[in-house]
Amino acid sequence: MATAAIGGSHLVASTQAGALFGWQMIGLILVVNLLKYPFFRFGVEYTLVTGNNLVSGYKSQGPWYFYCFFALNILAAIVNTAGVLLLTAALLHYVVGGALSMTVLCIVILLFCLTLLLLGHYQALDSAAKWIMAVLAISTIAALVIALLKSGGVPMNAAADFTPPDLLSLTALSFIVVLMGWMPAPIEISVASSLWLQAKRQQTQVPLKAGLFDFNFGFIVTALLALVFCSLGVLIQYGGNTQIALAGVAFAQQLIDMYTHTMGEWSRWLIATVAFLCMLGTTLTVLDGYARTLYTGSKLMPNWPLPKHLNTWLVMQAVAGMAVILFFKSNLKEMLTFAMTLAFLTTPVFAWLNMRLVRQTKIKQALWLRLLTWLGLAYLVGFSLGFIGLQIWQRWG
Repeated sequence: MATAAIGGSHLVASTQAGALFGWQMIGLILVVNLLKYPFFRFGVEYTLVTGNNLVSGYKSQGPWYFYCFFALNILAAIVNTAGVLLLTAALLHYVVGGALSMTVLCIVILLFCLTLLLLGHYQALDSAAKWIMAVLAISTIAALVIALLKSGGVPMNAAADFTPPDLLSLTALSFIVVLMGWMPAPIEISVASSLWLQAKRQQTQVPLKAGLFDFNFGFIVTALLALVFCSLGVLIQYGGNTQIALAGVAFAQQLIDMYTHTMGEWSRWLIATVAFLCMLGTTLTVLDGYARTLYTGSKLMPNWPLPKHLNTWLVMQAVAGMAVILFFKSNLKEMLTFAMTLAFLTTPVFAWLNMRLVRQTKIKQALWLRLLTWLGLAYLVGFSLGFIGLQIWQRWG
C-alpha cells in the first residue's frame, strides 16, 4: 500500500499542492488523510478478524453491491494504470534523454512490468522497493531541512508581484478534487491490501494487534511524507513565474530541480533515478493489485464469461491502460487529471462499501473510529456532489 501511495499522490499531487497554493494546503492534506483513514483500515481489519478478503465480503452483501464494485474497479484499474504509467515514463524520459518518445517509453515500461509479474519475480523488486523508498524519503527530508535553513520558512522563488490564488475558485476546487483522489492512494487499494494480507497470512501468523500496528505505522509515515513533499513544493516553487506542470517531461524536470536547488547539482541523477524506480514500483503495485482484485472477483462469478486466470487479467489491464494513453496522446495532462478526478468521485462508493461490510460483520470499533467514519463519509459524499453540481452549473448553468 505504501508503494502505491508514495508515487503519484506524493511526487505529483502533494508537491504541486504546495507549489500552487502554498502553506494552506498542509491542512487539507492532513484532513484528507484523516478522513480516509477508516476506510483503508477496514480492508486490513476485516481480513485480520475474519480471514476473508474484501472481494468475498462484497459478494456476501448481495449481487448488486458486488457487481457495482466490480464494474467500478475495472474502470479504476484501466485509468489508474494509465496514470502511473505516464508518470513513470516522464521520469524515465528525463533519465535517458529525448531519444525515445513518451509513447515508446510507456510501452517499454509496460512490457518490463508485465514480464516481471508474469515470471513471478515481483518479490525481488518488492524487497528492493523498500530501500528505494527509504532513499527517496531520506533525500526529501534532507532537501526540506536544507530549504528551511536557507529560506527561514518563506518561499524562496516568490515573485514580488505574486498574488496568492483563491482557494474558493473553480480552478482551485478542481485541483483539490485531483489531490484528494490519489491522497494517500486511490481508496480501492484497500481491496488489494486485503488480498495481499490474506496471502501473507497463508505463510505466517499475523495477529490482529500486530497487523493493525503495521497498518497504522505505514499510514502515518505515508501521511507525514505527503506533508514533507508539500512543504518542499511551497519553499521551492510557490509564487514563482514558472508554470507548474502536472504531467509530461516538464513535470519530471521541475520535480528533479526542486532537489538540486537545495541539495546541489551532484544529486540530480541520483534523485532522478530513485524517483523513477519509486514510480516503477508504484506501476508494478498498481498492475498487480488491480489485476489480483479483478481475478479474485471473476472467480466468484462462475457463470459469467470472464477470464479466470490472473495473468490474463494482467495483460488485459495493461493493454487497456496503454490504449487510454494513446487516446489522450495529444493531451496527457488532461488524461492524468481525469484519472485523479475519477479516483475521487468513486471514493464515496468504495468507502461506503467498506463501512457497510465492517458494520454487518459486527467488528467491534471504538467510538472515535465510528464517529470519524461517519464524518469522513459525509465529507466525501458532500464534496463529490458539490463538485459534480458545480461542473453541471458551469457547463449548462
